[in-house]
Amino acid sequence: MDGSTYDLMVMGTGITESMLSGLFSLEKYKILHIDRNGFYGDAGASLNITSLWQKFRPNEKAPEELLPNRDWNIDQIPKFIMAYGKLVKMIIKTKVTHYLNWKSVDASYVYQWNKGGFFSSEGAVIEKVPANDKEALSSGLMSLLEKRRCQKFFKYCQDFKSEDPKTWDKMNPKVSFGQFVVPFSLEENTIDFLGHAVALYTSDAFMQRPAVEVIERIKLYIDSAGRFGDSHFIYPVYGLAGIPESFARKCAVYGGTFMLNVNITKMEFDEAEKLWNVSGVYEGEQVSCKAKNIIANPSYMLSIGQEKLLRKGETITRVICIIDHPIKELKNCHAAQLIIPQKQTKRKSDIYVLLIDSNFGVCKKGTSLAIISANKEHSNVDEDLKIAFGIIGPIKYRFVAEEVVYTPLDRSFKNGLAITDTLDATSHFESAAENVIEIYKAMTGKELDLVITKEDEAE
Repeated sequence: MDGSTYDLMVMGTGITESMLSGLFSLEKYKILHIDRNGFYGDAGASLNITSLWQKFRPNEKAPEELLPNRDWNIDQIPKFIMAYGKLVKMIIKTKVTHYLNWKSVDASYVYQWNKGGFFSSEGAVIEKVPANDKEALSSGLMSLLEKRRCQKFFKYCQDFKSEDPKTWDKMNPKVSFGQFVVPFSLEENTIDFLGHAVALYTSDAFMQRPAVEVIERIKLYIDSAGRFGDSHFIYPVYGLAGIPESFARKCAVYGGTFMLNVNITKMEFDEAEKLWNVSGVYEGEQVSCKAKNIIANPSYMLSIGQEKLLRKGETITRVICIIDHPIKELKNCHAAQLIIPQKQTKRKSDIYVLLIDSNFGVCKKGTSLAIISANKEHSNVDEDLKIAFGIIGPIKYRFVAEEVVYTPLDRSFKNGLAITDTLDATSHFESAAENVIEIYKAMTGKELDLVITKEDEAE
């Protein structure tokens, strides 16, 4: 920030901001990327065990039994990556794959409360989410007759092509999903796991969404199987911090300038010049620059008193649990996710549990990380997330964090100012990737090319 003028200034090196920085560098933008911290990744940075204690228990020393630090890379905002989702396509198109190593997540599970019947008793079950029509037939989530109905619906979704009415089977995919599935005679619990654990919606609002949208999301889930192992999800070895670091590296290769330890103090739009004037402090010195466009994490708007630009949303509770035993309900997996849909627990929103062990280079051998994410609905975390704690079992150490979700009040991104969304409670990056696509299109006036060619896949 030496008074220069940039095409784009990015505030924050979180995952969303870093993805955008990397993408715009490929468009030959002159970029200045800053962060108030002395490290990359912002809330997307991974912590070693000493850093974890310093952040959550600053008056305590980390237990000797958990050292050394090199064994730990703990994500503050844990999420898996859908194997053929939008984030992976961005990574492939930008060739960021060169900087990352991946492992396949074992499985995705869903919690379901069964009312019981003639052949079964009432109670909770946790079962693997069926990935396609074949898996539907062996799923423990459904009765024999329901398995057949679910298999038929999966087969319909697999064959469905939005651009080819012949595949619609004389049905109208433009109506609401709730109306569309009536002829399939699916049970309420089946529709519930399809919406939350397959289409990956965060609430029951999917029932009012156009059926074509929900079907496309189900197809994406099906298509993600087998891309990297048998699972639909992948995860970078040594944690998620590698993603923002890799996009930042891509931006640097294309000429981007990076500055850490910069605190922004003021920003104003000059109507005459059509430029943003930005002031800040770097190493005790006053610094400034100009920018045609700005992409900023919401926290930077809060820091300069621009709350009026933000919409305040839910508060997210995230609980990092260090455990020393396998979770039997998750079949002793090395890495898995569990989705607990809102309807199954009489909550207003879903609960997500991510399990990752030492095979992914994130924790010491003999331990695992079980990380809970959910919208806060009760002041007492033990009461609010009781079901998740009961599934995880005994916890050696736990760390609770809360974060308010902020989104831009004006999504037209007036005057080239784009404020990103706070990362939500979901266990995957699809919503963050959609935020990237939205901002990219608003600023460039064109769609982000996510078509993966054979050459892209080969590389």
